Amino acid sequence: MLEQKIIRILGHVLQLGDRGINFNNSTLLLCHVPEFDSMAVVSVLTAIEEEFGIIVDDDEISASVFETVGSLVSFVESKLA
Repeated sequence: MLEQKIIRILGHVLQLGDRGINFNNSTLLLCHVPEFDSMAVVSVLTAIEEEFGIIVDDDEISASVFETVGSLVSFVESKLA
């Protein structure tokens, strides 16, 4: 399931340990997960690109993409379509 893969990537990249287990589609990310800073955004995007074989252009990135786990999943789904 795509959502679980994204959550796994977030947990790994942000080094969340057991906290990532509780993430779901409505989990708030930006400004709500202290580890999710600008450098983490780059690392998460790189991991997503590698995992799914996609390329994310700079102009496709906005704060709304990283608002929740669900918004990030939707973004990845749109790239895979």
